[in-house]
Amino acid sequence: MSITIEDVVNTDFVASVKQAYQGMGLIKPYARVRNNVVGSTCKFRHMGKGMAKQKLGPAALVQAMDIVHTQPTATLSDWYAAEFTDIFDQATVNFDEKQELASCIAGAIGRRCDQLLIDAMDASTPLTSTVDAGASNLGMAQLIDAKVALVGQGVGNGNLCGVIESGGLGGLLNDEKASSSDYQNVKALVNGDVNTLNGFNMVILEDRDEGGLTEAASKPDAWFFHRDALGLAIGIDLQVKVTYEDLYTSWLTNGIFKAGSVVIDSGGLVKVQYTKTA
Repeated sequence: MSITIEDVVNTDFVASVKQAYQGMGLIKPYARVRNNVVGSTCKFRHMGKGMAKQKLGPAALVQAMDIVHTQPTATLSDWYAAEFTDIFDQATVNFDEKQELASCIAGAIGRRCDQLLIDAMDASTPLTSTVDAGASNLGMAQLIDAKVALVGQGVGNGNLCGVIESGGLGGLLNDEKASSSDYQNVKALVNGDVNTLNGFNMVILEDRDEGGLTEAASKPDAWFFHRDALGLAIGIDLQVKVTYEDLYTSWLTNGIFKAGSVVIDSGGLVKVQYTKTA
């Protein structure tokens, strides 16, 4: 059961509950998603580049471009997030703990989905070189370098995403070229809400128990990528079920999720490293 519910059962609470701040799934909209996958693996098809060949004469044989085809494979794993709430406790509080737990569970599954995508990028080897800010925090210079690296691989301007954490957000807000209306015409930037910048849809992650962005010595590995470079295979999308368990005289609120992720095209993502500074 929810092990701390006894702390509130003897106190009159307002009907609404303030849940702890917790991020939800944020990266999924910026990945190539395959739903209703049957089985434990899913192969995404990737076709390489071709180059036109000159016709040498009227009787010359046609030469194939020999385009490389690969099948990056995502391995699906099973996840659940469950919590009991005692039926007797339900009678002594005036809020619906089952509903509040359902919201918490949805957040937990959403963050796990994010982590699957982050782990896939961490396991990849980007074709483009890593953009490293050295001892400096994240700024416009690194976003420009990431954009240039992607364009150099032929990546288009649409459907681009950048995933950073709060320290990187601080770096951007302290960079006049990112936050000043003299340089930017996006009102949200001036107000401190970095949602799009330099063509990237920005996702800012909080500190997460699931792991979040990989970090060593206050130096996170942030990622900037195109939507089609990252694959997410879903066998069972988020389902939250509430069932009564006689054995425990409790309600079980349970969320289930089956998914896996893989980098489809390593030429479509760039790792950006920076040093978090106060």
